[in-house]
Amino acid sequence: MSEGFAGKKIGFVFPGQGSQHVGMGRELAGNYPVAAEIFARADTALGYSLSGLCFDGPDEELKQTINTQPALFVTSAAAFEVVKSKGIEFSFAAGHSIGEYAALYAAGAFSLEEGLSLVRNRAKLMQKAAEEKPGTMAAILGLSAEQVREVVSGASSAGVVAAANFNSPIQIVISGEVEAVARASAIAKEMGARRVVPLNVSGAFHSPLMQSAADSLMESLKATRISDLLKPVVANYTADFETSAVEVKDNLSKQITGSVRWVESVRKMLDAGAECFIELGSGNVLAGLIKRIAPEAETVSVGDAASVEGLA
Repeated sequence: MSEGFAGKKIGFVFPGQGSQHVGMGRELAGNYPVAAEIFARADTALGYSLSGLCFDGPDEELKQTINTQPALFVTSAAAFEVVKSKGIEFSFAAGHSIGEYAALYAAGAFSLEEGLSLVRNRAKLMQKAAEEKPGTMAAILGLSAEQVREVVSGASSAGVVAAANFNSPIQIVISGEVEAVARASAIAKEMGARRVVPLNVSGAFHSPLMQSAADSLMESLKATRISDLLKPVVANYTADFETSAVEVKDNLSKQITGSVRWVESVRKMLDAGAECFIELGSGNVLAGLIKRIAPEAETVSVGDAASVEGLA
């Protein structure tokens, strides 16, 4: 094990949508055979070059949910395999939304191919639900979780709206029908929000508008062989540790309509003794959020050759 991490309790964290970028995974695959193998296996399983889309774009295609979710999953899996090959082990893991699938892969829930099949199906189902029940999302900056719950309650007369992602103590994403999100955004500003940022997304993810996707995904999960976990994973839906296959299936289906309880998830790992968080995959969004949740926490983001070598 790398000396800097010897004896430390490490939390592995895996990013979600918004962290993707053209070039993701290219350096990992170019420098580490274990990463190249992950991308090659993914290309074979999918029947098209996901690696080409990750490495070279185009950006417009990579940003489509149907492509983004598999791209993030595979890039995170590749980064995990590289770090694992360096002898760095984790005590627990968590992922943000689609990142939870990479956390479960790392914990031994399913093979790369089985996970990729679930991820691709999830992306298709969420896109279909978004087309059937259109909606949007917005990030509220500067209000507490309690205040955002008040905002959502106050806007509910305008339609379906929910608190979708509790990203940091003062960055919370809302999701729902367009009019209801607009009403909630106006209320948030009235209540003193520093900013309200409409998100460029194709649907109202992590809201009740995704119920059809959740139901269909559960059928897919029932047919998938999922193993009990080798290491605990903090589920987005419960913000608690899960280890059994039954819990995993239940939480993954509920995750699509439920909130991503990221603040509580990070605190859960800290309370369990996490001394360092390693973000595996594209970008450094989660490291930034963790610093806002726990400024004293040690964070490292690993997505290219330089960051891997920096672990030594």
